[in-house]
Amino acid sequence: MQVQVHNMKGEIAGQMEIRDDIFDVPFNEAVVHQTLVMQLANRRLGTADTKRRGEVRGSTRKLFAQKHTGRARRGDARSPLLRGGGVAFGSHPRSYRQAMPKKMRLLALRCVLSDKASAGELRVVDKLGLDEPTTKGLLDVLLALGIGTSAIIATAEQETNVVMSGRNLLGVKTMPARLLNVADLLSYRALIMTVDAVRKVEELWGQGPVQKAAASVG
Repeated sequence: MQVQVHNMKGEIAGQMEIRDDIFDVPFNEAVVHQTLVMQLANRRLGTADTKRRGEVRGSTRKLFAQKHTGRARRGDARSPLLRGGGVAFGSHPRSYRQAMPKKMRLLALRCVLSDKASAGELRVVDKLGLDEPTTKGLLDVLLALGIGTSAIIATAEQETNVVMSGRNLLGVKTMPARLLNVADLLSYRALIMTVDAVRKVEELWGQGPVQKAAASVG
């Protein structure tokens, strides 16, 4: 599959061949959805906690007699029905973590990358050579590439100047190529990758090295 390569001025600098097993995979909606649900569930902390009636401080003495008072039957002051009492069926620490086969996670990532490529939302640039952190400089690059929506900027390795330049741009997220994931790719419209980032993705998530890629996909 051939894609155009742009320079930082938005001009076409050439073309490059990208692998079909990464960027030309039929979209599997079920697998992508399951992967997204897994990622969002794994982000949940599960630290919410409430006190049961046995954990609340207070006397265990029955407040008043069971009968002959004309009032409803009442136990101790720690009853969930009373203010300051315990919480019935409240939340307690738990794990929301979900597991998913490595091949399914990898397939979902390939599907989303392929969807970006087929929808024209993938931009490949030869390099992002920023000599110093400059938000305006990175914004000029985005405008030159015709990016008017949210975007992910992926580089082969973390580049400090790119990260610092993009952190004040609303709707822009920067990351190394190995950290690309389904949730972020679905949350941002455009995907900007350097040539080296594309090669890094092909090296990690090609048909061969499934074991190596699995740790980065989930």
